[in-house]
Amino acid sequence: MDTKNPDNYMDLIDLDLPGWVNWLAQDADGQWWGYEVEPHQHHQGWYENELGRHIKTNKTAANQDWKNSLQKRVRKI
Repeated sequence: MDTKNPDNYMDLIDLDLPGWVNWLAQDADGQWWGYEVEPHQHHQGWYENELGRHIKTNKTAANQDWKNSLQKRVRKI
C-alpha cells in the first residue's frame, strides 16, 4: 500500500473509532470500514465473516490497491 497517498491509507491512531474496532479496511469503491474481528476479502471489498461487529467510517477516492488496505489497529499508550 502507498502510505504516502492519504486516499490509500487511513491513520488508525487519529481516527475517532469505537474501542472494539481492531481492523480497518477499504473497499474498491473507496469506502473504509472498521471491524472487530479480522475481515475476509471478497471480490470488491471486505466482510466480517459473520463474527464481530463492523462500522462504516470514511470514504475516499476509489482505490485499485484496496486489496492491500487491511490494517490492524495500533492502540495509543
